[in-house]
Amino acid sequence: YEAIKQQYRPEVPEYFNFARDVLDRWTEVEKEGKKSKNPALWWVDDAGGEVRWSFEELGVLSRKVANVLSDACGLQKGDRVVLILPRIPEWWLVNVACMRTGTVLITGTQLLTAKDILHRLQKSKAKCIITDDTVAPAVDSVEADCPSLKFKLLVSEGHRGGWLSFKDLLKNAPSDHHCVTTKCQDPMAIYFTSGTTGNPKMTEHSHCSYGIGLTVSGRYWLDLTSSDILWNTSDTGWAKSAWSSVFSLWIQGACAFVHKMPHFDPSIVFKSLSRYPITVLCCPPTAYRMFVQHKLSSYTFKGLRHCVSAGEPINPDVMEAWKAQTGLDIHEGYGQTETVLICGNFKGMTIKPGSMGKPSPDYDVKIIDENGNILPAGKEGDIAIRVKPTRSLFLFTCYADDPERTEATIRGDFYITGDRGIMDEDGYFWFVGRADDVINSAGYRIGPFEVESALVEHPAVVESAVVSSPDPIRGEVVKAFVVLTSDYVSHDPEKMKKELQDHVKKVTAPYKYPRKMEFVKQLPKTISGKIRRNELRQKEWRK
Repeated sequence: YEAIKQQYRPEVPEYFNFARDVLDRWTEVEKEGKKSKNPALWWVDDAGGEVRWSFEELGVLSRKVANVLSDACGLQKGDRVVLILPRIPEWWLVNVACMRTGTVLITGTQLLTAKDILHRLQKSKAKCIITDDTVAPAVDSVEADCPSLKFKLLVSEGHRGGWLSFKDLLKNAPSDHHCVTTKCQDPMAIYFTSGTTGNPKMTEHSHCSYGIGLTVSGRYWLDLTSSDILWNTSDTGWAKSAWSSVFSLWIQGACAFVHKMPHFDPSIVFKSLSRYPITVLCCPPTAYRMFVQHKLSSYTFKGLRHCVSAGEPINPDVMEAWKAQTGLDIHEGYGQTETVLICGNFKGMTIKPGSMGKPSPDYDVKIIDENGNILPAGKEGDIAIRVKPTRSLFLFTCYADDPERTEATIRGDFYITGDRGIMDEDGYFWFVGRADDVINSAGYRIGPFEVESALVEHPAVVESAVVSSPDPIRGEVVKAFVVLTSDYVSHDPEKMKKELQDHVKKVTAPYKYPRKMEFVKQLPKTISGKIRRNELRQKEWRK
């Protein structure tokens, strides 16, 4: 670890574009025969479909998509593009094409409802959306309220009225494209991230923040070389997919393995790990919790040598059970949509089960008090990153179009992560809990405000408070404390619960619905009338 800190000195040039300066460089290395035969992307599905692209093929196809964006759609540098696709090869092509054209990519999960999509299109003022048959009807239903939206591209074998065919345009597009010139600090992508109050924030990242800043993840946390094949199971709608399915591994010239599963199934994961020469696995703790419920001795993971976990803390007993069955440690990492890796259990480090490891060389990480003072080892405080006198270029640039919320992340000389933690005498960091009320269920971040807003739209609900509640598989789930109107108080509680759950699934993304619900006469509040979610959450976790 000390050697890593001394060796790691990233160069940040004035101009940088990941497609040109990293991916095209790997194409040249490939052509010179100086790289293993690993593809850049290796995609499979359950129906026997398979795609293997070299860096050269990725380059040719992404240039064609870049021409679709700049010629067919007339998009200019800085224009915003919303991309909502499952784990299919086109998702990776659009990622790279947006870099080549200087357009700003905004990814989203397919679980988004029409209301979620409307908010994202209106807030971002995106000019273009690229999606498939599953999401297209929702886009059509809100399009009239999105004046900025000019182009709709459909990734499908068929056609749809009012939509351009991605497949047809790609087929006819030229493969020559001159990559636009982008400065390091030019905006590259925006990720919507949940907060405790208000709608999701637009977290803006520059070309260098992920494109250079994730070198630490690729080289020292994921421990990748150009001979490795990494399988990251993250949903394409989350920043973690950019972390480990695009930047961290392609910085190292490694292969992105993708298995398009209709739903997450541990047995399919085991079969793939046995069948394909996957060397590095990246999963959220929820997945590992599922894995250790199975008997793994009947499988042989031929190539697997390194496992990592991120998204939420992983239980030490799960780490022990996984190691007992596979012989492999799980290297936990900690970061946020706003950052690159903040702390990690890096290559060669002694792992302390339950710890998020030591600070990334990208940042100066401290535990601070409410006044911005650095706390000594063993004292609980806020996990923070020093931003003064110099702010790391590997932090998010801002919450786009929201200077107040951006400014609210700064306390004294530090950026506040919003998480509480402790640093021990050996310099290892330990996660205590979130300072805010965001719920992290199976790796999905859910803001209570969004669920409460959905509930209150139902005529039976006076008000509600949404908090996290412990769950053996998901880590935590959404629980709603609901105050009913007098007309509904006498209704059957189980039927009422089901009705409200179904209502939330329709109004907002289904993964946000409250799996637990309790009807109460009133909610605990502060003198000023604010709901004391903290009190409800503590009650849940004390049970």
